[in-house]
Amino acid sequence: MSTRLLKWILPIVALAVGIIGFMGINAIAQEPKDKEVVDVRPLVQVEPVASDDHQVVINSYGEVKPLESTLLASQVAGEVTSWHPNFVPGGIVARGEVLFTIEKDNYEAAVLQAEASLASAQAALIEEQAQAKVALDEARRYPERERTDLFLRKPQVLSAQAAVKSAQAALKRAERDLARCEVRAPYDALVISREIGVGQYINVGSQVAELNNIESAEIIVPIAGFDSVFLPKRLKGVKATIINKGLNSFTREAEIDRDLGVVDNATRMSNLVVRVEDPYGLKHDVQPIKFGAYVQVNFAGAMLQNIYRLPQSLVNNQTVWIVNDENKLEPRKVTVVREEGEYFYISDGLEVNDQLVLTLPEYPQAGMEVKIAGMKEMTSDAETAAVEKL
Repeated sequence: MSTRLLKWILPIVALAVGIIGFMGINAIAQEPKDKEVVDVRPLVQVEPVASDDHQVVINSYGEVKPLESTLLASQVAGEVTSWHPNFVPGGIVARGEVLFTIEKDNYEAAVLQAEASLASAQAALIEEQAQAKVALDEARRYPERERTDLFLRKPQVLSAQAAVKSAQAALKRAERDLARCEVRAPYDALVISREIGVGQYINVGSQVAELNNIESAEIIVPIAGFDSVFLPKRLKGVKATIINKGLNSFTREAEIDRDLGVVDNATRMSNLVVRVEDPYGLKHDVQPIKFGAYVQVNFAGAMLQNIYRLPQSLVNNQTVWIVNDENKLEPRKVTVVREEGEYFYISDGLEVNDQLVLTLPEYPQAGMEVKIAGMKEMTSDAETAAVEKL
């Protein structure tokens, strides 16, 4: 009885165990109904763009040169008797200071001689004028006599007057030559060289020194073609800043004086002349700029209207990327009108509040859907289509 019962029970138990095992395995292997979804859209950072007016700043470099350089020469001959202590190479002398003196004895004597000649001529004129008056009175007493110019002594008076003028001219020349014995600085000057010494005899026209004017200095700065289109319409008087770089860097104020008016044959650049007053700081408490210094010059150019300023790293081959209203990448061709430092200045191709992409995906493509960093996720059909099940 028990054996027969076991024969029936064992198959049933085995079948139940198999069914339970199958259901367990099937439950383990079955995918969950609510599977987790993952957003695989590339994450980008964007920033809205805005236009603004931009003041172009033009940079160039040039060498500081004197406004004028003079090869000083003597206008009289004689022996050098003394010279100014600062009349040495590198010395600075003020306008009107006596640089050196030539022996005056002969020229003082010439002045005395000219004064004596003038006095003699003036005396002769007085005598002739008196005789002419006597002749006129005699002609009035004897009206029947012929009145000639010679009788009235008019030629003699004119000759005496001419002699006076000649003597006056000779006196002026003598006084001028005496004054020229003291050779003075024509302007505030830096002495470059001196060719004379005490006791040396110099002739008229002998070169004695070279002077550089330090009342003003000039800097000729080249302007490249891409900068020339941004020059202001009126150049003269435009304020400029001179920057002297180095351990003791400083700035000085200057202004544009003129355009040289030609294009250099070698560089194909135009040249502007920037003038700085008192370069050696004699009259003002400013840092001196020495002749020969190579300095940077900045000045304001044209004003650009409604310009977008973008870092150069965001512009590739005149193209930038934006995110459109559908959260898709869109390339934009832009017009770069100027480059300054690490920025491009763009006139066309963008609109205000365009979402400029700051961090591009590795392989950006037009129409690629992206996720904007920091934007709150919103469920939409477009987003659902971009979700891939794992």
